Amino acid sequence: MGNMMSQPLLISSILQHAARHYGANEIVSRRVEGDVHRYTYRDCHARAQQLANVLQALGVDAGQRVATLAWNGYRHLELYYGVSGSGRVIHTLNPRLHVDQIAYLLNHAEDQYVFFDMTFLPLVEAVAPHCPAVKGYVMLCGGAHMPPSSSLDNLLCYEELLDAQAVQYDWPALDEHAASSLCYTSGTTGHPKGVLYTHRATVLHAYAAALPDALNMSAREVALPVVPMFHVNAWGMPYAAPLTGAKLVLPGAAMDGASLYELFEQEQVTFAAGVPTVWLGLMNYVTQQQLRFSTFRRTIIGGAACPPALMGLMRSAHGIDVVHGWGMTETSPLGTTSTLQARHLDLALAPEAQQKILEKQGHAVFGIDMKIVDADGGELPWDGMARGDLLVRGHWVMQHYYRHDNDDALQDGWFATGDVATIDADGYMQIADRSKDVIKSGGEWIGSIDLENIAMAHPAVAMAACIGVPHPKWDERPLLLVVLKPGARLERAQMLAFYEGKIAKWWTPDDVLFVDSLPIGATGKILKNALRASYCGYQLPGVA
Repeated sequence: MGNMMSQPLLISSILQHAARHYGANEIVSRRVEGDVHRYTYRDCHARAQQLANVLQALGVDAGQRVATLAWNGYRHLELYYGVSGSGRVIHTLNPRLHVDQIAYLLNHAEDQYVFFDMTFLPLVEAVAPHCPAVKGYVMLCGGAHMPPSSSLDNLLCYEELLDAQAVQYDWPALDEHAASSLCYTSGTTGHPKGVLYTHRATVLHAYAAALPDALNMSAREVALPVVPMFHVNAWGMPYAAPLTGAKLVLPGAAMDGASLYELFEQEQVTFAAGVPTVWLGLMNYVTQQQLRFSTFRRTIIGGAACPPALMGLMRSAHGIDVVHGWGMTETSPLGTTSTLQARHLDLALAPEAQQKILEKQGHAVFGIDMKIVDADGGELPWDGMARGDLLVRGHWVMQHYYRHDNDDALQDGWFATGDVATIDADGYMQIADRSKDVIKSGGEWIGSIDLENIAMAHPAVAMAACIGVPHPKWDERPLLLVVLKPGARLERAQMLAFYEGKIAKWWTPDDVLFVDSLPIGATGKILKNALRASYCGYQLPGVA
């Protein structure tokens, strides 16, 4: 055995390091109150310590879950560290989900408290009656912004709670394998499933994310995660930024092109992360206004494939390097990034050929291994042609879902991603298809089964199927195909109105087609592959 020190890999150590060695570096947030807030890593660390004392005073025990419904902001960052660092588990909730879905997640996780931004007060008031086990709700604001009245009997003020606690707090020496945070999948094949991360996995993920061929983070960067902090840990940026001392800029709820451009220029942002729809909106704004970026030089795009035209525009017109990334909730999420190697930069390789490489989902980062297999589990060659089921394993890949301890999600030690992919001779992976019948809209998943089940509940509907069809802005949008019962009549508007109040509004199908029949396979299942092939060129209403 060697003679080196052994210290646990803990999330609290990341913020401690930032406060001690990059204490004066800034965290800038656009608040829901309307102003821009700025403080330092040293300030963030002090307030995270106060928050840990708050949780102790509220009686939240180690290992218990604390939920958040919040935008990207400094208070949400404090929760990332104050909750996990003190031994509790932070559960980030997607506020875009329907009320019933959020209530299910709160109850399944057995969250003790919910910390939420002011904009979500109506949502929280609607959810609360369905979650009797939640002990209290904490609004992320000061006393001056607390509502004069609310249906919530146990509503608390975040800043008042912090003010009542001391800054001094000794971060516990936890087991690095202890649970740190909880994020649920989209629930496209039934109820959402939870992925319970550990301190060790999160710290290793932050190290890997900071590597040059990943996020390339450093104390020279000004980083802005547009990807929300409720979506798979904002792809690791809230951990990688303080680990390297990068200035962190958090945009809050203002995601429109004008607001983002103002923040990019004001704070001299050099690097950002987000889904393609965000960059489409930003590029449209700067093009229409004939604007230029003074410092923005690099972005990582994930959640959906970046359209080649958008990648080309960002690179040629604005000098922005676009890094493709791939991952999922079960992989923390970083799995691959697409950057060029030295020989790809050789002048003999044409720019068009370089872009073809960059359009792939990329090369595995250290800590992740991957392979593609056929239907019998046999490994397929890395020739860029063979398509197979993509399997991954690694230091931050899930072993089993939360509260499914007896359900091994692995296949001989590998996690089946549900994606079909190719891998070329240089190790660059490209997603070719999906084995799951989900629809990806603007980087978010929409469950086709949920939409079909609601349609089938209509008294006039005999059969229904929902598929994703191409959309120039959102990547995919839902198209609903309906077979009516004999003699029944139903209009498109009536069918769409039937979804109101049952799902998040943005899940509603963009169009409805009434057909005589649907293709049925030998096992009685609707053949969605055949439907996708038949309607791959379908033009949705309002799409030019």
